[in-house]
Amino acid sequence: MTFKDPTIHPSQITPRAIAEDRRQWLKNLALGGAALGMGSWLEREAFAKPVAPREKLPAKLNEPYSTRETQTSYEDATSYNNFYEFGMDKEDPAKFADRLQTRPWTVSIEGMVKKPVTLDIDALLKLAPMEERVYRLRCVEGWSMVIPWNGYALSNLLNRVEPLGSAKYVEFISLADPKQMPGLKRAVLDWPYREGLRMDEAMNPLTLLTFGMYGELLP
Repeated sequence: MTFKDPTIHPSQITPRAIAEDRRQWLKNLALGGAALGMGSWLEREAFAKPVAPREKLPAKLNEPYSTRETQTSYEDATSYNNFYEFGMDKEDPAKFADRLQTRPWTVSIEGMVKKPVTLDIDALLKLAPMEERVYRLRCVEGWSMVIPWNGYALSNLLNRVEPLGSAKYVEFISLADPKQMPGLKRAVLDWPYREGLRMDEAMNPLTLLTFGMYGELLP
């Protein structure tokens, strides 16, 4: 028995422009009646909202903190997500997140710190030099993606506010706005969504505060 090398080389990855043009081809196929028997997949793919061009976010690759595994396509990474604020289905964030207003946007850092502060998104973008790190995202559901993220170590922000020596955790509290997030109408979680890290985890150089992916601001 022989086995073929499963490695996918960069030259074999479909360019983003071609992948996005594929949506129009699927739409023509669906409207032409050739989609009989292909189920809801074709309808979802053909009529999903196209991804609008994003603001560029230049960043230098941090090779020591990056994997060389084959990267997930931009299309897949931006259309298969878990953000229950927008709905329970994997496709819901791509369908409904366009109503989310990201400017003005502020983040407050308070609690057991010497220098509490509130920063807007533009100040956060300038707080430290941007890096690109290619991380493998592993979900507890069993799927994974390899994505080039743009941001900087979370420790850059934490060092600015100077956590007290007695601080043990960093708590993250997300936005919960029913006008922008239709999923909040379902009591699947105790909104707003919260997450936390131990202080040593938050200060670890591998912990990335992310603002973009694929060289662009987050969609």
